[in-house]
Amino acid sequence: MLCAFKASLIQWKIALLSKTESYQHLLVQVKALLADETDLIANMANISALLFEQLAQVNWVGFYRVLDQELVLGPFQGKVACIRIALGKGVCGTAVTQASTQRVADVHQFQGHIACDATTNSEIVIPVKVNNDIIAVLDIDSTNFDRFDSDDQLGLEAIVDVLVQATTNSK
Repeated sequence: MLCAFKASLIQWKIALLSKTESYQHLLVQVKALLADETDLIANMANISALLFEQLAQVNWVGFYRVLDQELVLGPFQGKVACIRIALGKGVCGTAVTQASTQRVADVHQFQGHIACDATTNSEIVIPVKVNNDIIAVLDIDSTNFDRFDSDDQLGLEAIVDVLVQATTNSK
């Protein structure tokens, strides 16, 4: 009971912070979660869970891994998802082929959007680069239009950077 109260108190305090401060707080949590772990899948799973729990107005958070020239579903939180996405298709595949973060205010206006969940209205996808190779993407969806802004992009890119550092560091 006390643990649940502390978690509620932490979430309440985070809600009072600016978005930039909230991401700084999340970054500290991510660093603590990944401190002694280099396994990519385990780290992706914990990041997905943390972001799904802490970010407001999101309905899906997860990773797609680049395997055999396509994106394959990795650890995630949310409804069931598309299992495979061709490179260059949808927001996730575009993030890989363009090697850049994709921030989409209205996915219904995105050419070639793949509707894994029809309730999703906006999306942000961040490539995970190791030694200049994209090995995965972090995908976050929202039912709100225009949910993600430049503060979200900077905060999430910093979290992905910590994932890359943890994954490439040896124990």
